[in-house]
Amino acid sequence: MGLRIGLRPEDTAAGRIVHTCGRNTRGEEFQMRLGTMLSMPGDNATASVLVERAQRAEAAGFDSVWLPQVMGIDALMVLALAGRETASIELGTAVVPTYPRHPSVLASQALTAQQMSGGRIALGIGLSHRFVIEDVLGLDYSRPIPHMREYLTILNGLLTGEQVKFAGELYRVAVQISVAEAKAPPVLVAALGPAMLKLCGRLADGTITWMGGIPYLRDVAIPTMTTAALAAGRPRPRFVAMVPVAVTDDVAAAKVAANRTYAMYGQIPSYRATLDRGGAQDPADVAIIGTEEEVETGLRAYAAAGVTDLSAVISPAVGNAEATFELVGALAKRGL
Repeated sequence: MGLRIGLRPEDTAAGRIVHTCGRNTRGEEFQMRLGTMLSMPGDNATASVLVERAQRAEAAGFDSVWLPQVMGIDALMVLALAGRETASIELGTAVVPTYPRHPSVLASQALTAQQMSGGRIALGIGLSHRFVIEDVLGLDYSRPIPHMREYLTILNGLLTGEQVKFAGELYRVAVQISVAEAKAPPVLVAALGPAMLKLCGRLADGTITWMGGIPYLRDVAIPTMTTAALAAGRPRPRFVAMVPVAVTDDVAAAKVAANRTYAMYGQIPSYRATLDRGGAQDPADVAIIGTEEEVETGLRAYAAAGVTDLSAVISPAVGNAEATFELVGALAKRGL
């Protein structure tokens, strides 16, 4: 098989994944939901095209679609538009950087998108990266943990309609956000390191990971965040794994293409550390690449590790993108 994603001997039998779903920390089974990314950095698709992609993903059977917020199109605005043109698919940001948006502004945007979509938004947020926040935007990135702690404390209250009065070291607010017919969306934080995972286990509904393979998720992210959430009396977190996925008959060539396509993520410090924590050398080491059978096996392995949601990152530069989209959509519709 061309697939190497950190499986343990007990995860397989006769080359097939035994588990058809995952188990949480209490041993309860759950069905992993399958989504896909609407876009990735470098894609200049218009808002109309992104909405059409969301419609196509819903028709194909995907459970969710996800859109990053980078230096371009506004993710929440696009998802609000997509909410009017779709009926059931979850619409998530992966992710909106926190530093450039005051929590009151983000709460207002997220609740507006909730209203437009009938409550199908998943609000993925994250710190971004030091070189972006400091060198590009000129903001202070010196205290990421206190920043996220205060940000989540304020945001959580505002999303539920509370009158939030907060005086911290970094934020001082006295504000309330009211958007009719909009319930609080789940808040998922791109938490990668242990300290941030613990913090977000206490204050968020889950995490979104990128460049984190099975060993990292199984041995670091999932137990760390779950333990913190349970200790705080919160429900079991969602674990949304963004994973490169490619159907191909030429695994070697597809791995070379994956390493080329996602090369910068092997160099950005936070993603490099995540790869290292999982024992991965290159981005291709955390990708699911192979025949249709091997890709299905790989997806099941992520479920067996405890991932609740997997967002397939499908690139036309890596493998057969159309075949990959059709396969993952069919598996989502059928139930993995």
